[in-house]
Order: sequence, then C-alpha cells, then structure tokens
Amino acid sequence: MTMTRILSILALSLTAAAVPAVGPALAADEFMPAVVFDQGGKFDKSFNEAAYNGAERFKKETGIVYREFEVTSESQREQALRNMARRGATVITAVGFSQSAAVDKVSREYPNTKFCLIDDKLDLPNVQSVTFKEHEGSFLVGMLAALASQSGKVGFIGGMDIPLIRNFLTGYEQGVRHVKADGEVFTNMTGTTPAAWNDPTRGAELAKSQFGRGADVVFAAAGATGLGVLQAAADAGKLGVGVDSNQNWIHPGKILTSMVKRVDVTVYDCMKSAKDGSWTPGHRVVGLKEEGVGYALDESNRKLVTAEMEKAVEDAKRKIIAGELAVKPYQP
Repeated sequence: MTMTRILSILALSLTAAAVPAVGPALAADEFMPAVVFDQGGKFDKSFNEAAYNGAERFKKETGIVYREFEVTSESQREQALRNMARRGATVITAVGFSQSAAVDKVSREYPNTKFCLIDDKLDLPNVQSVTFKEHEGSFLVGMLAALASQSGKVGFIGGMDIPLIRNFLTGYEQGVRHVKADGEVFTNMTGTTPAAWNDPTRGAELAKSQFGRGADVVFAAAGATGLGVLQAAADAGKLGVGVDSNQNWIHPGKILTSMVKRVDVTVYDCMKSAKDGSWTPGHRVVGLKEEGVGYALDESNRKLVTAEMEKAVEDAKRKIIAGELAVKPYQP
C-alpha cells in the first residue's frame, strides 16, 4: 500500500470521527421533558402520583430521563417553571390548576418552550391545556355508592373548596340520586387553602363525623387528605371511594371503587407528542367518551361490586357517552 493511500484512509477516518452520531441517542439528548408537581407531593397516591406514573411510563419506553420538581409552597411554582425553561426543557408539564397563573407568565417569557397545563385552560400559542369531565366519572361512583349503601346515606369529603372539586361533588350527587331519589349526601370540604390537599388527620375527622350521622360510604376527592378518609372508613368498617388514581389496593375489600382521572395518560401523551412532533397547543376536554375519566374495578374490590351493580353502572356509562343521559357539570 502506498504512502498516499495510507494518508487518504487516515484522513477519511478522522473526518468520520469528527461527525457526531445521529439517531435515537442524539434525539434523546436534545429532547428534555420536565414535570412540576403541585402541593401534596408526587407520591400522594392520587392526583400527583398519577402524573408521576405517566412521566415514568414515558421514561421507561423511551429511555429519556425527565427533570422534576415538587412544589411545597405557592411561591415556588413560578420559580420552578422558569428554572426548567431556562435550563432548556423542551416541554414542561405543570400539574394542577394552581399553576395556571405561573404557566401564563412563564410561557410568555419562553415562547419556544412547550407547556402542558393540567386541570385549567389557557389560550396561548405554546400551551396545551387539558381539563376533565370529573362530573361524569363521579356520577358513576355515586351510583355505586348508593347501590352499596345500607343506610341510604353517603358522604363526600373534598379537599380545597374550589369549583373543580365542586364538579366532583355535583356529579356524585347526581349519581346517588339517579339510583335513590331520596338518598342523602353529607358534604364537607377540608379547607380553602392548598394545605387542604395534605391533611389526612383532618380528613379522618371529617369522615368519622359523617359516619356518626349515618353515612356508610364516603367519597374522598381531596388529594393526600383523602388517605385519612380511606383509613377512617377501613377502621370503622365502612366503605371508602378513592379518587384520581386507582386507590382500591390501599385497603383491599374496604374501598368500593375509585373515580379514576387519567392524568397519567395526559402527562404521557404530552411528552410523547412533543417528542414525536405531533404536539399542538389548545384546549382539550376529556370525559367518559375519551376515556379520560372512569371507575376502577379490579381484584381489590371485585367482591364489593355485584354483577347487577356493574351492569347498572355500565348501562349508565354507555348512555352518557351516547348522549342519552345528561350529567350536569358544576355551575358556580
């Protein structure tokens, strides 16, 4: 081999080495998703944890690690979102309506960053908003509560007293009375500040009070506060109803069902669409038809839900999806 040929081969090798590799690895390096969890923590076994599960699914399927932050005070929301954007996050998921004002502000500062806001609506060119028809899913668990109740009295314990939680309540009440026109629904809200999402002791106290008035099934739409409600129900030999995530497993045989809100799917879809280029801004509303809400039936509660109960609820679900049964949302 001549010296000229050797030098030519060496030059080609050096040129190839200087060209960065392309493909999945590089794409993964360039794509950086982030999640900002709201108060209550990512392991609240409810709303935030559903978001966490969606992010984890994306990470497992793609191998892409996401950045995250757990908000512990209201003042941190804006700072967390801004830090994520400044550090180059491609898409940021803000979990919870409480982050709406922060997303509104920070998304304007970083117009090239995509934002996904869960549980509220913003009309901005780089924001995708997703809200849920909580009243539809709550209608179904209200039916189950009324069908399971021996006393005809059931309870509802909400977290922070806001329209979103009132939407759970109004659907629940309609579901109860769809089955029992004279059914009673006792209602308590835990508080009027974000601290209401993370007070299991108070949740347990409110549940015990409702049991004392005759309720034998109680629905907790209260984030981590609901864990106290479910524990109190199990201790008292009553039935709890979980929320957001499938919470049936927490007290098997003691939780009638859970009103599932597919925040996990929303977070996963947000990241995946941003990664594959199909992400679009705008507002989406998801309910039973879109499989955005529902009720949980599994081995943990199977013995609590009879075939007759399941049929009644499935018939109602079908009618709601078909527009034959109207469930009214909360109206302030």
